[in-house]
Amino acid sequence: MARPIWNGTLSFGLLNIPVALMPGERRMDLHFRMLDSRDKAPVRYERVNADTGDEVPWKDIVKAFEYSKGNYVVLEPDDIRDAAPQSKESVDVEAFIDASAIGPAYFEKPYVLVPGKKAEKGYVLLRETLRDAGKIGIARVVIRTREYLCAVMPQGDALMLILLRYPQELIDVQDYRIPEGKLSDYRISRQEMDMASQLIASMQADWKPDQYKDEFRQRLSDVIKKRMKANKVSHRPEDELEDAAVPENAATNVVDFMSLLKQSLATNKRTPPKAAKSKSAAKGSDSTASKASKKAPAKSASKAAQRKGTMANGKTASGKAAGKTSKSTTTARKAAKATTKKSAGSSGAGSRKRAASTKKAA
Repeated sequence: MARPIWNGTLSFGLLNIPVALMPGERRMDLHFRMLDSRDKAPVRYERVNADTGDEVPWKDIVKAFEYSKGNYVVLEPDDIRDAAPQSKESVDVEAFIDASAIGPAYFEKPYVLVPGKKAEKGYVLLRETLRDAGKIGIARVVIRTREYLCAVMPQGDALMLILLRYPQELIDVQDYRIPEGKLSDYRISRQEMDMASQLIASMQADWKPDQYKDEFRQRLSDVIKKRMKANKVSHRPEDELEDAAVPENAATNVVDFMSLLKQSLATNKRTPPKAAKSKSAAKGSDSTASKASKKAPAKSASKAAQRKGTMANGKTASGKAAGKTSKSTTTARKAAKATTKKSAGSSGAGSRKRAASTKKAA
């Protein structure tokens, strides 16, 4: 089973349902590597300076926005971090609308909301209420570092979370040349309309998604397998994914849903605004910063003491070494003087003996 993206809550009114956000799609694209045709070695890409051609390490790379050709605005990591939303691990429903009110162009990517431990009652309550009313919830969700607009809707026994595109991400169809007007403007007769209706009726079928396959991928996979068999290449077994445990959240079966629903209706209160969350997050960051600042002097003092101790030990060791060196030098000098005196005495005695023998001979 796939791993949850995060474990959090689905909130509407005063109700908070512990859920896990799970992926709702599986990418089946075939990924290819680029090789050098001469020796079949993999080709890798390097980050190089466009002017000098030198490779640029990751530590020297910054992010910038090119607002005109050759002109950039450099963004610091703090700028991107501050722009990220404060709230996380929550789906905050802001309104409920008709299920048919959203056009298909707005739907982008599916996810599945899985109830946490002992949260099945609130999950089923919301699912069946949406189904009976024909409504879907419009909410905001944070995935990793970005906030998305999304729709919460029932599908079978599950609650689906579908990421929605923002209006500015869509191209207005009026920007294209689309035929407008009545049937008579295009000389379409009633008989042609009837024939087209009969053709559509003859091709009517139930939606069975299992009967539709990615034929291009299948054909390409067959070619790859034939090449592998011809070259006697053995494939590696795929690593088995570890089963993700069902999230355990601090929810119990004793939640009084009736009282929470009554309070939500009486106060018409929606999900708490994010300002409170951001304030609490700011307080938490301030307290963390103050704790870190208190610990910093102690750490710096201990590091300074260690450096002083190391320097003192170094000086002591160097002093001892210097003392030993001076003592050895003095001993060597004394030995040299004694040797010189002995050699001088022996040479003098030899010369006196030679002089005496000369006198006797004379």
